[in-house]
Amino acid sequence: MHMTFEAGSSVTLLFDFWDVHGPAGMVLSVFVVLLLTVFYELLKVSRVWLGKRSEHQSAQSDIPPSNHFSECQGSSAALARSLSESSLAPVEQTVQTLSRMKRLQLHGIQTSLHILQVVLGYMLMLCVMSYNTWIFLGVIIGSVLGYFIGFPLLDTF
Repeated sequence: MHMTFEAGSSVTLLFDFWDVHGPAGMVLSVFVVLLLTVFYELLKVSRVWLGKRSEHQSAQSDIPPSNHFSECQGSSAALARSLSESSLAPVEQTVQTLSRMKRLQLHGIQTSLHILQVVLGYMLMLCVMSYNTWIFLGVIIGSVLGYFIGFPLLDTF
């Protein structure tokens, strides 16, 4: 195995079955590596987006609910129809449980995305460590394209 960059069209990437011989195979391999790198960058964007979304949702859930009792103090008929404090407790408890479940689910999704991002990142690193110039350029260009496409999408959410 070479320890310097070479611009040949023969390389083995990641697995024995991904053995490239010839220019057509190299072009296809560079394209696949480029797409994997774009996907890697989009994973990073999705994790940032999920983080912003969870912060936004937690900021909205911190808003205290309106107090029905203070709105209905003047009328005894309206007071009789309004919800008592004891009947609100289970509703608040259910909202907190749902919020906790939602946070746990969001954390699970972010953990899964993180695992996928780490695995893909190491695979791309191993592709670069093949010391093939074309594969290296595919990773660099894929990273640039992924960043260029992905990060402006954060402003639209």
